[in-house]
Amino acid sequence: MPIYEFYCRECHTIFSFFSRSIDTTTCPACPKCGVPRLTRQVSLFAVTGKAREKSEMDDLPIDESQMAKAMAVLEKEADRIDENDPRQAAGLMRKLSDMTGLQLGHGMEEALARMERGEDPEAIESEMGDLLEGEDPFLLQGKKKGGSSGRQKAPRRDETLYDLKPE
Repeated sequence: MPIYEFYCRECHTIFSFFSRSIDTTTCPACPKCGVPRLTRQVSLFAVTGKAREKSEMDDLPIDESQMAKAMAVLEKEADRIDENDPRQAAGLMRKLSDMTGLQLGHGMEEALARMERGEDPEAIESEMGDLLEGEDPFLLQGKKKGGSSGRQKAPRRDETLYDLKPE
């Protein structure tokens, strides 16, 4: 029996909903503030045994259907790019950002701009490696670049398991 995760922009909270059957269409209202439609999240499958390290992508509020569409388009295009042309690889990354609404972090923006100018990705990585490893490659949707840290606080997770009622 699946558990689905939904994000409320108003509360900046991720909620978990239990479903008695597979349900990829129902989008519940927020149990906290009542916003009529939450955003479905891409969530990882459950792992039993040892806990895994938390991924930087775990707290990004990403629309699951939007991400699936973007990945399908990018998969087709990735087969046609020249792997020796950094401009084409940078173009794919820009397209992912545009299609999903994810903004790129400052270091990633700089690295992509350099790739778009045709610079060697290995040279960029050797020069910027510390900067790129020290920041998240993506900023949360709707958060302006700049500010004190350039990052929005991660959403709160409501630990309650709610019942997902079909529409």
